[in-house]
Amino acid sequence: MPLSIRDIQAPIAAEMETFEHKFRQFMKSEVMLLDQIMNYIVRRKGKQLRPMFVFLTAGVCGTVTESTHRGAALIELLHTATLVHDDVVDDSNYRRGFFSINALWKNKIAVLVGDYLLSRGLLLSVDNGDYDLLKIVSKAVREISEGELLQIEKARRLDITEAVYYEIIRQKTASLISACCAVGARSVDATAEMIETARLFGEKVGIAFQIKDDLFDYGEEEVGKPLGIDIKEKKMTLPLIYALNNAKWVEKRRMINIVKNESENPKRVAEVIDFVKKSGGIQYATTVMTRYVDEAKALLFTLPDSRYRTSLEQLVQYTIERSK
Repeated sequence: MPLSIRDIQAPIAAEMETFEHKFRQFMKSEVMLLDQIMNYIVRRKGKQLRPMFVFLTAGVCGTVTESTHRGAALIELLHTATLVHDDVVDDSNYRRGFFSINALWKNKIAVLVGDYLLSRGLLLSVDNGDYDLLKIVSKAVREISEGELLQIEKARRLDITEAVYYEIIRQKTASLISACCAVGARSVDATAEMIETARLFGEKVGIAFQIKDDLFDYGEEEVGKPLGIDIKEKKMTLPLIYALNNAKWVEKRRMINIVKNESENPKRVAEVIDFVKKSGGIQYATTVMTRYVDEAKALLFTLPDSRYRTSLEQLVQYTIERSK
């Protein structure tokens, strides 16, 4: 039976409960409309994987401190800001099954809410002198923006190589998880070597996490239902890149034409999904994902053994075995 988030959280259950109260305080505003929106954001929180990475890594490297709580809050504030802005950019009406901020309060308010969240995170760090943590997280936010723009640039020409793909997902997804782990280690005054090991561990996990997301698009029974959303959005994911690289020129050209010009046609999208499956793209991406998980665990096992480390190992497994 697979482990639940509650099981994995066990060593940091008290810290996570305290964090929830602290985070609510960090989100408060004296402007009634803003406070209403902040309450809405808090209520629709997800699995809180990012704070878990922060607290578990802190536990592996030392003892959780107030700085750890502020670091976890900083990441959540800045990450939430990027999500609010993303929904505006993508004109998306839903986020985790809930209405997005822009759907309920329109784009202008959503952009300002994102700005508010960014400023709250910055002030939280500056007011407490957490400059090292701020530097780690600010770098991650910069990389997320660069990764998004690189993906948009490449989507226009559909010329993404595997090397470029890894760079995009390292920036877009892995940079934030690596920041979580680096912040956790730094918040407990771990050595520079431990902080770097934690950062690299998070990066490997983040890349594996994104490849798992890629697999959802192809509707394998183990990973979810066939959606084809990435294809519709002209995103070049690892299974598709592999399939195109190993296809004959005529077939490759036809598939690229479908993604470029017929991605709104469900029948054509189903053709691309079938092409990827028959080309071995699913198996290849799964193998690469497993390799990154193994590399992440090898880094993790160089850190001190503890119940926190065991939970981190379980959290890594959870991220690639999840069904959504």
